Amino acid sequence: MGFVLIVKVDEQLRARGWTQADLAEKTGLRPSTISEIVRGSRTVINKEHIAKIAEVMGITDITELIELKSTDKG
Repeated sequence: MGFVLIVKVDEQLRARGWTQADLAEKTGLRPSTISEIVRGSRTVINKEHIAKIAEVMGITDITELIELKSTDKG
């Protein structure tokens, strides 16, 4: 059994009409950090970064930002 972590920050940005630069400014995170999170190129995501993103977006349900999906076919 395997799992993959899906980061849905880009969906939340689109829903709000925000750019990655907007999110970087609001969270105080580097634009490159936001870009890497959105692209899914980070192998490790800092929980403080996720908390900052959730806070500025007004998200209280973590599944709006991240999702754990099974890679099993059956």
